[in-house]
Amino acid sequence: MTDTAVHVGAVPPQSVGGPPPIPEFSIVPVRGIPIAAALLVGLIVAIATNSLWALTFFHVGGGGLWTSIDLFLGLIIGPILGRLSVPARIEFTVRFMPKMVVIMPTLVAMTLGAGFQLARHLGNLETNYPHHGWLVASYVIVGVMAVIALGLLEPANIAVLFELKKPRPNPERIGKLMKIFVYTAGITGILQIATIVIMTFLASR
Repeated sequence: MTDTAVHVGAVPPQSVGGPPPIPEFSIVPVRGIPIAAALLVGLIVAIATNSLWALTFFHVGGGGLWTSIDLFLGLIIGPILGRLSVPARIEFTVRFMPKMVVIMPTLVAMTLGAGFQLARHLGNLETNYPHHGWLVASYVIVGVMAVIALGLLEPANIAVLFELKKPRPNPERIGKLMKIFVYTAGITGILQIATIVIMTFLASR
């Protein structure tokens, strides 16, 4: 994957003599909070009512979006971002990364919360379930993904935004954090494919 670090030598001639301008942005997009809140309330209602359709909707919808976003970031956005000019990278970052602050935790909560309740509803958590070992393997993979998403990807995302808010952002630090963000997104996307293989196998039994 192309290095996404911001190198001083890559600064276009017109930006020599000063750092590239950074557009005004909010670290947390306020307009996205009501949507995320509505989804989380819907998730709570689905769990409380133990609705099979609602639990399946939140689990499959959240997991599908989580997988596609991770793969898109790691395999498509990463290489493209590495080829952009410094001002273009900054413009993309300040418009895209704040949205991920709201999107990723919401999708993780939807996928894991609904998935666990769905397994309870179907009796898949019982040790006498014929494919219990496969289910445990999927839990391990999903647990690793959650740790990566909430312990590495999301903190790197927030750290980039806070760094860009500084009067003199550190390009080298931003580059390293962006690499962590893109690489971890790609890793979780690949792990998501493993869970899809397991889930489709179990659904066909």
